[in-house]
Amino acid sequence: MDLLDDESGSNAHDYTVSEISGAVKRVIEGEFGRVRVRGEVGRVSTPRSGHMYFDLKDDRSVMAAVSWKGQVAKMEVRPEEGMEVIATGKLTTFPGQSKYQLIVDTVEPAGAGALMAMLEARRKQLAGEGLFDTAHKRAIPWLPNVIGVVTSPSGAVIRDILHRLRDRFPRHVLIWPVAVQGQACAPEVARAIRGFNAMTPGGAIPRPDLIIVARGGGSIEDLWGFNEEAVVRAAFDSEIPLISAVGHETDTTLIDYASDRRAPTPTAAAEMAVPVRAELASWLAEAQARMGRATRGRLEQRDQRLRDLSRGLGRPETLTQSARQRFDMWADRLGPALHTLVLRKGTRFAPLSARIEPRLLRQFMGNEARRLQGFAGRLQPAPGARLRRAQSDLDMLTRRLEASKVRMIGDAQRRIRDDHTRLDGLTLRLSRLPEARIESLRERLDRLDRMRQTLGYRETLKRGYAVVRGPDGVVTSAALAAKQPGLEIEFADDRLAVIPGGGGASTSPAKPKPTKKKSEPPPNQGSLF
Repeated sequence: MDLLDDESGSNAHDYTVSEISGAVKRVIEGEFGRVRVRGEVGRVSTPRSGHMYFDLKDDRSVMAAVSWKGQVAKMEVRPEEGMEVIATGKLTTFPGQSKYQLIVDTVEPAGAGALMAMLEARRKQLAGEGLFDTAHKRAIPWLPNVIGVVTSPSGAVIRDILHRLRDRFPRHVLIWPVAVQGQACAPEVARAIRGFNAMTPGGAIPRPDLIIVARGGGSIEDLWGFNEEAVVRAAFDSEIPLISAVGHETDTTLIDYASDRRAPTPTAAAEMAVPVRAELASWLAEAQARMGRATRGRLEQRDQRLRDLSRGLGRPETLTQSARQRFDMWADRLGPALHTLVLRKGTRFAPLSARIEPRLLRQFMGNEARRLQGFAGRLQPAPGARLRRAQSDLDMLTRRLEASKVRMIGDAQRRIRDDHTRLDGLTLRLSRLPEARIESLRERLDRLDRMRQTLGYRETLKRGYAVVRGPDGVVTSAALAAKQPGLEIEFADDRLAVIPGGGGASTSPAKPKPTKKKSEPPPNQGSLF
């Protein structure tokens, strides 16, 4: 019987998983070898090992790519999420996960990625409508009573926010659970923001004073829901101040531009939402202590001022002493004056007294006595009124004197400050003047010295010229040089003595001979004796 007809197919070879993986690996590496792949960079991961793992994708497929630590160090351009690149490397397989991957050696930029281009176009459109203008942003409440959080209820983000709020300043938190990734993310986040704004203040469920939209880090595809137009417009229309805390510090989404405040992380959003209660208590205690010290200092200052003014005033008994003395003088004179007035009146009316009935006389004397008593009553309060007027005038003069003294002191202090300012400016100018003068003279001296060196004859000697000197000075012609008993030639480096007409020459420097008078005979004339 033919083995191929066996129902069990026992003639087929049994491959192991490793054999199949090795065969596939050999086929792929042998068929493709080294290739160049163009695509958009997706998720990028760099663990502690130093290797780099990322995705290459287009509109229909995704390919895994990896660059080892040594290859990453040699890359001139490192792939970033959203970049469109051309990756060159070797196509192989990874049996551990039954997938093929590209071992990338070099990466060349090929243009902006499709997602990044679409994101930039949407950002420009919404910015043109004014959704990102700072004039529309609201101030974050200093200490909100209720905080609304829009995030996933099962992630680590909400735990971080609650833990941070508990540490800083515990507040009432309302959580609106939403999907933070995928197709349902954008409509649920926009619905949550509008739902918080639709709550009635003072209702059964308290309306939040602040909204935090939070999510952890991820790739641009994971965070794409927060770039949707519906989410951006909901954040812009929110009447409640909103903090966006989407992704890590390097991640930026369009909701960050429309929100009133952007936090780099969800934990930082909680720190922005509430202050630290311990710091507030310390600040309040310090402010209370400062207020107490300021109050005590103010009272002590006023008390000292009152004591100073009281020492400047005279004693009350001294101020009223003159008035009392005048009062006593008039009081002493009042009794005799009244007695004299009564006697004068009695003498005046004595001739008539005999003719006036005693009853009328008593009535008249009573009227006169009452009139005199009224006059005495009017005289008595006069010193008291003058004393009060004097006291009032003294108080007014004291106030005017105090105001004049404060004004004179202020004017004197201002004049002293102005004089100090002018004196400081003059001192600074005087201190700088000698240095500037010396520096100017030094520069002038340097210029003159350089000019002297440039115009001096020694510079001419360095260019190949020489100076010929005779006993009478510089020789400027050959005829005159022939008549000289001896010559000295000065070069740039030394002087040389020569004798005209064939004499020897000396290389040692020769001292110039003193100039002789013309009446003396020449050196070669014989003696007269």
